[in-house]
Amino acid sequence: MPSIAILREAKQLYSVSDRLDSLAKQYPVVSEALITMAGSVRITATLLQVRVATKIGPLSGLDQGDA
Repeated sequence: MPSIAILREAKQLYSVSDRLDSLAKQYPVVSEALITMAGSVRITATLLQVRVATKIGPLSGLDQGDA
């Protein structure tokens, strides 16, 4: 089902965002840029989730926390 695949990608993007935040703490010289990128990736992941919810519809049999 395409909605599940898209939600998995959104979850991966959240992981990327977390890793960028972690790198920002390790490398203060580029922390501002990394934090900005992490925020953009996080927003993109959220937009994918919203898109699934509004265009594809609710997922039957899938809890909100599973996505």
